[in-house]
Amino acid sequence: MTAQPPHPRPIRFQSLSDADTACAAAADLGVPLLLVSVPGAAASAGAGWFRAVAARAAARHPSVAMTAVLDCADRPGDALGALSAGIGAILFTGRLDVAERLADIAAQHGVRLLTALPDALDLRGVRDPRRACRDWLNGQDGGHVTE
Repeated sequence: MTAQPPHPRPIRFQSLSDADTACAAAADLGVPLLLVSVPGAAASAGAGWFRAVAARAAARHPSVAMTAVLDCADRPGDALGALSAGIGAILFTGRLDVAERLADIAAQHGVRLLTALPDALDLRGVRDPRRACRDWLNGQDGGHVTE
């Protein structure tokens, strides 16, 4: 189980456009990218949608070292579904005892299970997402940060 992700400046996305914008900014800057779905996306959009969006964004920006994380909130069933769907990294924010069991299962599948996330840039409602991503990845906070 990994409490914190490897990249300290994650960007949350809710669409292919958001994911593409974040990847383009990371490519411009030559930095790795931690791309995280909006909270609870495993329940609302599903693992298949997430996998397709992450794959398309990665294909459009092959130079970006991207880690895509599906947010399963505190729903262990969604986390298990993500594991079954072959998602490579998931965020589970539920009870610690459940997280420990999920971490064991995730490890058997070669999946990274995160239980926490540093502050993230949330692209929902951002007027200039490309600039916000560039600023965020450069260490600046443009006021669109979520936990």
